[in-house]
Order: sequence, then C-alpha cells, then structure tokens
Amino acid sequence: MPEKPAPDLDALLRYRQKRKFDQTPEPAAGEPSPAGDLTFVVQQHSATRMHWDFRLEVDGVLASWAVPQGPSLDPKIRRLAAHVEDHPFDYGGFEGVIPKGNYGAGQVIVWDNGTYTPDEGGVHSWGEKAEGSRRMLEEIAAGKTSFTLRGKKLRGSWTLVRIKKDPKSWLLIKHRDEYASTRDILEEDRSVISGLSIADLKAGTMPPVPTNGAGGAPHADARETPFPDAKTLRPMLATLVESPFSRNGWLFEPKLDGVRTLAFLRDGEVELRTRRGNVATKQYPEVVAAVKAQGARTAVFDGEIVAINEHGAPDFQELQGRINLSRASEVERAAAEIPAYYYVFDVLYLDGYDLTTVPLVDRKSLLWGALTQSEHMKYVDYVKEDGEALYHGATETGFEGMVAKRASSPYEPGLRSRSWLKVKSVLEQEFVIGGFTEGEGARRTTLGGLLVGYYDGDEFRFAASVGSGLNDRTLASVRVRLDELRTDTSPFANPPTGAGGRWSGGKSSQCFWVKPQLVAEVRFASWTRDGNLRAPVFRGLRADVEPKSVRREEPVPAAVDVITDEPGGGPDALEQAVESVLDQLDANANKDAFVLEVEGARLKLTNLNKEFWPATKDHPARTKRELVRYYARVAPWLLPHLRDRPLTLTRYPNGIAGKSFYQKRWPSTFPKEFRVERVALYSAHTDTDGDYILANNFQTLLWLAQLADLEIHAWMARVDPGPDARGLPAVFSGSEEAIESSVLNYPDFMVFDLDPYIYAGHERKGEEPALNRKAFEKTREVAFALKGLLEQLRLSSFVKTTGKTGLHIYVPVVRHYTYDEIRAASGVVGQYLMQERPDDITMEWQTSKRTGKIFFDHNQNTRGKTLAAEYSLRPSASAAVSAPVTWEELAKVYPTQFDIDSQPERLAKVGDLWADILASKQDLKALVEG
Repeated sequence: MPEKPAPDLDALLRYRQKRKFDQTPEPAAGEPSPAGDLTFVVQQHSATRMHWDFRLEVDGVLASWAVPQGPSLDPKIRRLAAHVEDHPFDYGGFEGVIPKGNYGAGQVIVWDNGTYTPDEGGVHSWGEKAEGSRRMLEEIAAGKTSFTLRGKKLRGSWTLVRIKKDPKSWLLIKHRDEYASTRDILEEDRSVISGLSIADLKAGTMPPVPTNGAGGAPHADARETPFPDAKTLRPMLATLVESPFSRNGWLFEPKLDGVRTLAFLRDGEVELRTRRGNVATKQYPEVVAAVKAQGARTAVFDGEIVAINEHGAPDFQELQGRINLSRASEVERAAAEIPAYYYVFDVLYLDGYDLTTVPLVDRKSLLWGALTQSEHMKYVDYVKEDGEALYHGATETGFEGMVAKRASSPYEPGLRSRSWLKVKSVLEQEFVIGGFTEGEGARRTTLGGLLVGYYDGDEFRFAASVGSGLNDRTLASVRVRLDELRTDTSPFANPPTGAGGRWSGGKSSQCFWVKPQLVAEVRFASWTRDGNLRAPVFRGLRADVEPKSVRREEPVPAAVDVITDEPGGGPDALEQAVESVLDQLDANANKDAFVLEVEGARLKLTNLNKEFWPATKDHPARTKRELVRYYARVAPWLLPHLRDRPLTLTRYPNGIAGKSFYQKRWPSTFPKEFRVERVALYSAHTDTDGDYILANNFQTLLWLAQLADLEIHAWMARVDPGPDARGLPAVFSGSEEAIESSVLNYPDFMVFDLDPYIYAGHERKGEEPALNRKAFEKTREVAFALKGLLEQLRLSSFVKTTGKTGLHIYVPVVRHYTYDEIRAASGVVGQYLMQERPDDITMEWQTSKRTGKIFFDHNQNTRGKTLAAEYSLRPSASAAVSAPVTWEELAKVYPTQFDIDSQPERLAKVGDLWADILASKQDLKALVEG
C-alpha cells in the first residue's frame, strides 16, 4: 500500500508564522493526506474583504490562490487569483470564525470541495496522487496548469495561468466543456459541509462539531443498512392545513407542482419510482443522467420532477406530455419539447447508511454536501421560521403553496405525517375517475365530462363531473384509456344518475361507468354543502397515486400542532380554541365537573370547585377552575417557551395547602383523544427509559391543568436540534452515554437563580425567608450588578421574577456547550461577583450560612434541573406568577404585582417580553475557554 504523502513543513513555515494557534481555531499543520485522488477545496472567506480561497492538494499540502470575485463558470470571464502561502492539508475541512486580532479574521465556510486531476494534453492522473502531484508542481512552476474538477459546484476542466508582470498574480479560467455556463454559481452560497452560509456565521450560528466517527457514518443517528428495496419504499407525505404560519423550529419550502419521485442510485445504476411505486426511469432520461452523475456510490433522493411553464414556475399540466410515454422515440422527442427537472429536497440513504432517523435539518445539510447540482437536478433550499413570508413570495411567483417541515423530524416512509404540513394557494386534490358522460358538439366522439369521486372508508363517493381543462388531445387519449375500463355497474355508492342511467347534475347526458383505476388531479373553487365540487377544472392524470388512497382532503388548523411566537397571541385557530374553552368554563360555572371540548377532542375536567389558593385579606379563595382558566388565557404566550422541552410536573391535587409531589416520568396512559407528545429519556437512577411530557400543543396544557400541575417546570434544553445544534444526536434513550452526547445535554440558556436569605422576621423556625421589601431590594441590587458584569463580558441577559421571593436571570447561548461547561462558567461569574460584593452574596450550600445575604445559585445549570417556566403559576398565597420584566421595569416592580388575575391582562397589553429570547443567542467561548 503506498505511503501517505507527508506535509512539507518548510512549505508551511509562512502559514505557521502568520498564526497564533492559541488564539485561532485554524489547524496547526501536519496531518498527512490519505491515498487516492488529489483533492481540492474552495473556502469562502469574509475577512477585510470577501474572497474565495481556491486550494489544490499538491504534494501533501494545499497550494492556494485567493480569488476576490470568486470562480466563474463562464469561459469568457477571467478571475484574478493571488497566489498565497501553502496551507496544511487538514485546513480543507476548516469552517468557523477566525477571531479579531488574528491574521485573516472573519468567517470561513467550505463553499465547495471534491477531487481533481491534472488534465494537460488530455492525460488524467486519477488515483495516482504522487504522479498527479509531480505534474502539478511542474506546471505551477512553469506558470500554467490545467486540471479537471469533480466538486459539488465546480466541475469540468479549468486552468490557472500566471501573469508575467507579477509572479503572484494568476488568472482562474473555466475551459469550454459541458459544465461551462453563464449562470452565477456564487448565488449558491451555502457550505457543502454544514449547509451554513457566511451570513449564518455572522448571525451567530456556528458549524456543528463533526459527528463522523469510526466507520465513517455521516451522522450519529445514521444506521448502516443494506440498500433499500425500491419496490417497497414510499415517500413521506404532508398533512393539509388551512393557512400559512411562522414557527421557530420549522423549515419552510415552496410546494412544487409535479410528480413526487424517489431516485435510487446504486453503483452507477438509476431507478426512478413515483409515489405509488411505479417505475418512471424510462420517462425522464435527462433526470436519470443527472442522478447518475452524482458523486455518491449509493443514494436515495426524494424530490419532485417538474416541467416549467412560460412564467418560469413548475406546472403539472406542462408535464402531462411526459407522464405516460414509454417508447424511446416518443420520450426523446418529448424531452426536447418539455424538459424535466428534478428538484431534490431530501436524502434517505447515502453510501451505505440509512438516514431516515436523522433529523430533517441534518438530512438537508447532508443532502447539500452530497448533491452535485446540474441543469436537471437542483437542491430545494428552505427558509427557517418565517413561513408566511415564504408562502407569499412563493405564490406570487407562481408556486402552488408551501410545505412546512419540523426541523427535528425523522423521515417516515409512506406515512402522512403532521411533522410535514402543506398549505395550498388554491383548492386542488386527486380524485378517482368512476365514469364519464357522453360528449356533444365538438366532443361528440370523445366525452363530455369525467365523473370523479373519492373514498370514504370503503365507500367510493361521487364528487363532481369535470369538463373544464380538457383539451382535444387530452380528451382523445383519456377516452381511449377509459374505454379499456368500461363496466356496466356504477362504482359510486351515491351514483350521479337519474332514470335510465342519465346524468342528473344539470344537462341530460348518458353516463358510462368505468372501473375506478385512473386518478385525476382537479382544481376547484370550493365544496358544496351536499359534498360536490364547485367549478372543477381537470389538471391531468396522476399515475403516481394509488386510487384507494384518495380521500377527501380536510385541512386542519395549523395551530392544532403548531404554535406561533407572535407577541399578540397565537394564530386565529388557537385564539378561537382559547375563547371556546373560556366560554365553556363560564357556561358550566356551577358544575364541579364537565366534559370540555377542545380542538375536536374531549377532556373531563373534575374538582373544579376545589379551593387551590385559600382566601386572604386581599383576595377571595381561588379554585381549580381559576387554574384551568389561567393556563387557557396565557396559552398563546406560554406554549412557545415550552415547545420541545421535557417537563417536570409539580402537582397539587388538594391545592397549595395540601401535599404536593413532583412527577418527571409519566407511566400511565394519555387521554384517548388528546395529542400528548412525549419523549423517552434514560435515567441513570433507575437504569431505564421513561416517558417525559412535551407541552407542544394547547390540548396538553389543558390536560396538565386538569392534573393539578400548578407549577410548570421545563428543561433548559430542547429535543429539537434546530440550526444552532445541527449535528447533535436526538436520541436520548438506552444509556447515560446517549443522553450525554445528545442535544438535551446542550442547554439554550445559562441561568442564575438569585434567592434572598434576608428574613421578614415573622417566619417560624425552619421556614424559608418570606417575601419582604428589604430582601427584594437587595436581590434587585445584586441582579443589576450581575447585569453589569455580563455586559462587560459582552453578554446580554433577560430577567424575570421567580413568583416567590427572588429573581431568575437568563443568558441565551448557542448550543455549543454542555451543562457541565456552562455550570462551571456560571460558577466563575458567581465567584467573581461574590468577591466584589462579599457582604451581599453567598454561594454557601449550607442554608444556615446564607442568612442576611443573597444566595447566588449557579447549580441550576445541571441537566435535569428545572426552574419555574415563564408565566408559570407558583404555590404562593397571592397566586403569583413567574413574570418576565424589562430591566427598566425591575427598578420599580414587586413580585406580587404579577398574579393569576393580572398577568393575562398584562400579556394582552405588552405582549411576551421574551418572545425573541432564542433569537438573541450568544457564544460563550471567551467565558468557557478563558
């Protein structure tokens, strides 16, 4: 076996001299390159000026040129390339931020990478690294080199030519070949490794820690499996919802109007399969060629084959001339007239690994890195969080809507999932043809209209006669196929006929029945009350849809499973659900129990008249009914903060005067009709997995209130990796190692719990200090001192009352650090502040030693520990709430201002002061590593 080329350390001397490796994350120098083909990398680098670093592996190092304007696919355009110092081979995988004060300070992504060979004189050196390097050294020394790239973005033959007047100035030029183009390749601005852009890095999102380990798995959740069976694998489907929405933790893509297609690539062989499992390989040779050109050895892609109309948008009707062709001559002719394009939005399998259990956002990143885009195969990009903007932009440019996908979702083959939601700008769905009517006039030899229906259970029900949208060519071809399916018996459970088998929906026309085996796509204005379509228009036949799977599509409110972060409340559907619950509570005001209907489900509420907060001189007793009412009123603001966070229940079945208990795991069954999400977490204490509840919808929040979960405690970490924890596993069961390596070990916040041990004077022996003005004033002073120290560290912070006697300070952070690292860093902050204010602050664990001071508790930064959530009720006599406040407000507020009655009114007036907390994340690198 040939030895790996060792790096030339003398060649890297200039590289090392320019860098301070104790301050920059760049690699020091020295990893030898592996055997095989020569490699290249192009890194986009936002330093003093934006530029692209073009690097070719030569003799164990990366020969490098800085290209200020970036590479161009147009042979007419010559790009200036400044020859700079060689870089170590392992620099080719570097992405991140070079800190200020260092050489080349700024953001770096791997814009492209791949393999290459010298090609001067048409001679290639694939697989011959030593020979290729020898040739490249000679050509570079001579001032002109020619080479062929096999990258994700750059392919084909290129040349670098030295300008005679300046030995460091070269020109990078694309040779004329099939990869030459006038399109601007620089518009593809994402990393081929992480999927991030320079803008993402500038906004604080950092590239993930690489998860590739032994065995070469592309992701920690990927599973090494045999190649999937193309005959049985089916695509994941989306659920129709009523309206567009925006949501943190969701990705949004334009909805494409074409044929859903899985592409199977195996050792150079390609097979295309439609949603129904039909083979479509022969129908789209240009797509087959594009898939075959991919760099992966084995892969399964998911996407949509489309044709583009005159307005530049995908159009299913345009594709009708391609769908049913089988003869090679017909396909060739149609391909010239109606080119097909494969838009890929997911990857299910890659080079020996099943990716279906990998979170969607990471599959998108893997797809971006694996896909070689071409004219007939494109990557479908996404927008994070702002679905409404994407929807309006997509529909304005001719797309039929949008698809929303939960970023953390696995791929569920063959299932119609609520993790994928589709929003259409027009009403349109598939229907099965069960007959046709006789034609008149110009249509007397073909047909008048198609009688279509859908399945309701096992019944096939009539929906409409569709006559519009059928041109002469379509009429003739469809009539031929229908004649082959003729039958004497109506397939409809409710046949649209009058006496003598004649059409009774308007005109009197003869009906002809067919076996329900053909599926048509139909656009329409609305449904009538009696279940028929109003103004239906034929769009085309769908060979990719199984007739028995066709059901009447009933859009569900987006808010059933999706809660927006709007400060003024959730979407209309949630607001309506809240109003409905409040109305039912009022209507049943004298009942101790009744069945509550919420979002189509039923929940029995019990013990509603039980006293939960005893009467005081300031307010009457409050009951469990007030508990349910409160959580219903604040749901639009509370739910976004609970999303994807495991909960610890704090239950008070007999109110705050009775016994309470914590409950982390939920061992019992859930309400039959309610959608209660859960997540299995490993516990070292019991050495078993247990279900933790996620309050991801309104129904769950009301169920928790029925359980008398007075206090809501949520983890600081989420089960959803999202953009700032891309690459972290989302598997939390089976072992302590699994949860420690998972995203649940990387919190969103560094928290500080300020708890005053300054007594009011009337406490009984052994009691905690009661709320009093002197104690809260001292707590406020310490909070402002902490805020000032954090600002010196360039960290912004958010503050809320605890609902008892103290304050909680949250510092939102990017999820690059574990609980242990954040706890250690917060302890350093506490120790420093305690040295500055020794008379005010203590970090003593023994409560007797805290008297007269503010206990600075940094140990809440521990996995599994929780604080009362934003807007959570507390078991205090005043029914107080843990309430976010502004730092300006903190100077004059008192905890009892925020209670079960006032907080909903405050939210309606000022909104959620922490609505943008997750958009304010900061990097703790200086604090954690300094």
